[in-house]
Amino acid sequence: MMALVLLMQVALPQALLPWPFLLPAGTSGWVGLVVSGILLCFGVWFAARAVAGKTLSPVEMSDIANPFGSGHFLVAHGGSNTLLNSHLKTLVASVERFRPWHRQSCAVDFFGLGRWGLRARGRRRADPRPMRSSAIFHAEVRAPCAGVVVAAEGGMPDFDVPNEDTVNRMGNHLILRCGNAEIVLAHMRQGSIPLSPGDAVALGDRLGEVGNSGASTEPHLHIHAQRPAPERAPPISGAPLALRIDGWFLVRGNLLDRVSG
Repeated sequence: MMALVLLMQVALPQALLPWPFLLPAGTSGWVGLVVSGILLCFGVWFAARAVAGKTLSPVEMSDIANPFGSGHFLVAHGGSNTLLNSHLKTLVASVERFRPWHRQSCAVDFFGLGRWGLRARGRRRADPRPMRSSAIFHAEVRAPCAGVVVAAEGGMPDFDVPNEDTVNRMGNHLILRCGNAEIVLAHMRQGSIPLSPGDAVALGDRLGEVGNSGASTEPHLHIHAQRPAPERAPPISGAPLALRIDGWFLVRGNLLDRVSG
């Protein structure tokens, strides 16, 4: 450590160094200096990763409209690296449980924000059940593109926080084929989906409501894009596409607003 200090004194102009050169007094001072340096390095690394995660994903892009009717929504997961978007962890082929789900690697998850900027409605919970107190629960979901319903499931139960269905992971969901892309919307509310496979939808049509079905420990809307699944393959086995919503590549912490229908 003393060698480093001497090197700094020689290498840096004297005008840049306090004089006399201030050194920690004792072991605790040096420990504090080292710990501070380590924390600074971690902070710089995380900041660099966060900035890098805002760049467009290297996969093909699909453009869609805002999928909500009205309200204020916070991006919980979104971006081009795992620091901002945990869905990208499903691309790790060595983890067996990820393999069936890596097609949704570029997904975006949304929470709702209530009047006071919280994920719950109001300053206090209007309902003692956390699921129904969520600002996004019951939020209207609209078609983000014009297309045809490929798959629809609306009869699965909504779970109270923090329970989830780890078998039927998408819960109540819709898959829309819009041109050469499919848009998957998952974790919708039981009984809210009025559509069946083969139904045509126009941009902005009502699709249902946000719920807490499937592998969801808190009410939110999961949305991802993919290429159409191969013949006789599972419905979410198409190649993943990145999403741009209303012209924006959304990342964790971004806000998506719609103040009116």
